Amino acid sequence: MGRPAVGAALRRCAECGGYEYSGAPACTACRELVDSIVEDEWSSFVYQWGARSPQEAAVLGEMVAAEPDRHDWRVVDAALDRLACSECGDRLSRGPVGCSACDLSHGFRYAAIETDRPGVPPGNEHAIRVNVSVVRRPQVTSENEILGRRLVLPHLLVGLLPTIEEAQRMSALIKRSPPAQKTRLIEQAIEETLGRRRDRSRPST
Repeated sequence: MGRPAVGAALRRCAECGGYEYSGAPACTACRELVDSIVEDEWSSFVYQWGARSPQEAAVLGEMVAAEPDRHDWRVVDAALDRLACSECGDRLSRGPVGCSACDLSHGFRYAAIETDRPGVPPGNEHAIRVNVSVVRRPQVTSENEILGRRLVLPHLLVGLLPTIEEAQRMSALIKRSPPAQKTRLIEQAIEETLGRRRDRSRPST
């Protein structure tokens, strides 16, 4: 399961209780779902290219990393995961704060192709891509940003997109909410903002 279909109903995670995908990176089940967005596309890409051995897949990864502007962002992210950083030894682009080689590769990843799915607002795919990147690279991001990105991700995956004004209101709410209530308040705000829009877009039965 790489991602839900546009217009699909959100589902609760049996492990963390939040919407699926929103518990990453702390929730193992949600983290695996987020990773599958990237990994499923990589598997299809490797199959299409006929790379049957680990060695062939490694060469393919190096090729993709060298020309990110020619490939889908999920393929680029997966390729970087398979390359070791010469500076820190971690997966390329996902190393610790201060690793210049990882920071450089992280910047290059945004040259990749982002194609909106039919039926979504323009920019939905870019928003998914950014949020997935933040959730999969939490060590270089503030807790507040990770919270907002991970909680809105399930809504993006089913085809919704906050307006700039809505995103700004959510960001302000995150900053001023008491720590103990922050997650609940942000979930409620996102649901009130995007949940109603999702319900209106569903065909009546």
